[in-house]
Amino acid sequence: MLARARALFPDAPLPFLDLSTGINPVPYPLPPFSPDTLHRLPELEDVARLEAVAGAAFGVADPACVLAGPGTQLFISLLPKLIGRRDAQVAVLSPTYGEHAQSWASAGCSVSTPQHINALADADIAVLCRPNNPDGRVIARADVLALADTLAARGGLLVVDEAFADLETPGLSLAAEIGHPGLIILRSFGKWSGLAGLRLGFLLAPAEVVAACRASLGPWAVSGPAIMAGLAAYADDSWRAQAQARLLADGMRLDALLSAHAMRPLGGTTLFRLYAGPDAQALWHRLAHTGILTRRFDYAPDWLRFGLPGEEAEWGRLERVLPHKGENP
Repeated sequence: MLARARALFPDAPLPFLDLSTGINPVPYPLPPFSPDTLHRLPELEDVARLEAVAGAAFGVADPACVLAGPGTQLFISLLPKLIGRRDAQVAVLSPTYGEHAQSWASAGCSVSTPQHINALADADIAVLCRPNNPDGRVIARADVLALADTLAARGGLLVVDEAFADLETPGLSLAAEIGHPGLIILRSFGKWSGLAGLRLGFLLAPAEVVAACRASLGPWAVSGPAIMAGLAAYADDSWRAQAQARLLADGMRLDALLSAHAMRPLGGTTLFRLYAGPDAQALWHRLAHTGILTRRFDYAPDWLRFGLPGEEAEWGRLERVLPHKGENP
């Protein structure tokens, strides 16, 4: 994304301020790694310990239902190959993260993209993000579990992407429901921890699905540094609480800032905010020309999604380039 932005806007000042992502801008402070973490391959016991610690943080009772892998994106690509079939009808609640529909279509499935949860009930496999990307929509827990029941009754499955659930309201996640018929959940580590480059994510699913995915991943799917980072961060409740409080306050600050510049808040999560405005496209170009990257959407040209600035200097950089009242973007 940044390489493409640099190519499109070669005269923009560097470094780019990347607000196109939904990654915590203040990363978890990693403890020093021992040399063996980089020198030796991880032991199976290390992975099992990470899965147990992460599972406890998620509220999953059975560690056999937790699988660590090198990022959630891998599971998005892997699941269609393992649990899909070429004649499967897959419904992805939309608009949402585009890789879901693309991965199922690449596996040969017939994919639809309805906008209401009721339309997912007739599918063989349904996919939804909760909270949703890009608008932060949260489908009610009872409705999600009822959908899982409907699908499971005829051998179907529901995949719930909870990549942005970690720093949301306590109790939002459905992870404690793993074991509920037909339910599979994806969780991200890099987004809430700000350590996306380590590549760590989790599949929460019935033990037999976890076992099949584990066999497909093969040995050493998760690096030693990712294991050590996960063990430290998932055990650090204090840092997580502080990060959540800071991000919530920063989200309100960003809402106030963009509202003053004719961008109406539509929603979001603790890690990104979505806005609408008649001059969204012009604002995207203005920001990109000044080295600030945001996310725009082909299907909604009046939308822009902003990640949160981190350091005060980044906030100042954004505020300085936003158009003043009465000025065209």
